[in-house]
Amino acid sequence: MQRSTNFFLTARAALLFGSCASSVLLPGQGLNNLWMGGVEGENPQPFGGTDLNFFTGELVVSYINRDIDFSRTCATITDSIGNLLFSTNGAYIANAAGDTMLNGAGINPGPYAAQYPNGLHIAQGALILPKPDHPNNYYLFHSTVDDLPTATAHRLYLTEIEMTLDGGLGGVVLKNQVILEDTLTVGKITAVRHANGRDWWVFCHQANSALFHRFLVTPQGVSTPMSQVIGVVRVLDAGQVCFSPDGSKFAYYWSETDLDIFDVDRCSGLLSNHVHVPISDGERGGGVAFSPNGQLLYISSDIDAYQFNTTATDIAGSMVHIAEWDTFYSPFPPFATLFDLAQLAPDGKIYISTANSTKHLHVINNPDVPGLGCNLVQHQLELPSYFANSLPNHPNYHLGPVDGSICDSLGVNVGLPERGPPIAINAYPNPSNGRFTLSYAAQPSAGVLEVRDLSGKLVRQERIPAWSTVHAVDLDDATSGLYLCKVRWRKGEEAIHLIIE
Repeated sequence: MQRSTNFFLTARAALLFGSCASSVLLPGQGLNNLWMGGVEGENPQPFGGTDLNFFTGELVVSYINRDIDFSRTCATITDSIGNLLFSTNGAYIANAAGDTMLNGAGINPGPYAAQYPNGLHIAQGALILPKPDHPNNYYLFHSTVDDLPTATAHRLYLTEIEMTLDGGLGGVVLKNQVILEDTLTVGKITAVRHANGRDWWVFCHQANSALFHRFLVTPQGVSTPMSQVIGVVRVLDAGQVCFSPDGSKFAYYWSETDLDIFDVDRCSGLLSNHVHVPISDGERGGGVAFSPNGQLLYISSDIDAYQFNTTATDIAGSMVHIAEWDTFYSPFPPFATLFDLAQLAPDGKIYISTANSTKHLHVINNPDVPGLGCNLVQHQLELPSYFANSLPNHPNYHLGPVDGSICDSLGVNVGLPERGPPIAINAYPNPSNGRFTLSYAAQPSAGVLEVRDLSGKLVRQERIPAWSTVHAVDLDDATSGLYLCKVRWRKGEEAIHLIIE
């Protein structure tokens, strides 16, 4: 790149107000930006931990030598600027230093946790939620296998963490409180923000039935369970559930009982308009994830992956077979890179685990694009250590209220500027060498980034995925100067000046 040193006194003066400070202040970050996986580091690589950090806008993959193991049960949470607060593998809770949190041992008591003291093998077996209106407290909802012969859970537990304890490393103040006794399918604990933008609905499912349990989480605590019978009878399964990013739809998939899709009333927590989609592939897989815009739904089913359009009149007829396992092994046979759990990431991509402790993840690079244009690349992401399907169980922490709803009565704005204030956007580093990251509050619609030079010439235009909070930009071929970065969303736009040195 050509750089002009004489330019910078003028340019730096132009940035004295506002944008220079943006390298420090990063609104809209955190909570779900750090994904932790892998195994403990008692043995050398490829054993050990792997961190997937989305904080910079570009995924940074790191090898971490730590004590905690992660398998299918994995939940993590960070603070608002991306620093780890705590994590759990379903057997115990670890603090940010990697040690067992104060009073954090012995969650999920029983024979299954005793059999797997280094981490449970249950998909979505733990879920972390901020306690509403209590900034230092978090709820952990969790379960285990209480009956080994039938592989069912008999209890849903609640544990509460207070981060002011133990010098800021946190401590457990309530542990293994039983909030539901019933015969439950294992795992599949998930949540969606209430329509008021503050509270939460938490869901689990009764075994061998079509009954969903739900709980309302408010500043006063967790409600008694409410129930609804809807959908097909769910036998014992190892599937996955998820809400669309905007909270309007809910999906449940397991290969033996196929796919259920529902509409969601975030006021009442009730599901409606059930659609059952048979997928007759005879496989044993169970991953599901929505695209950022919520219109496309992805199913990962052992050796096949599918896409559905949830807005189609005939959802089943909209199915596109987007991938068949390409027989790749990692690092060698019999560790096949099959299609298993799926999770939408802060960078707007969907990552799919491999059903084995391999060193790779599959990536859907453009999940808002219908058909094969979604660009599913098998084993695209190589990892530094074995990764045992430990994609974190994250709800959409950034979801705000349902504007105009009778339940939108609190006047709160959780992460989303839905009520009209400016959409803060920052760039870091600034000045940069042409490679920088934009950070912003998550938005419910996709945006468009335009970068122009001082003459107004458009030098870059890119799409910003809905619900993303960071976006990496590469202007490595740009000349030195002052540039204007503008991002337009449906609900507004914001601009920031950037220096390229």
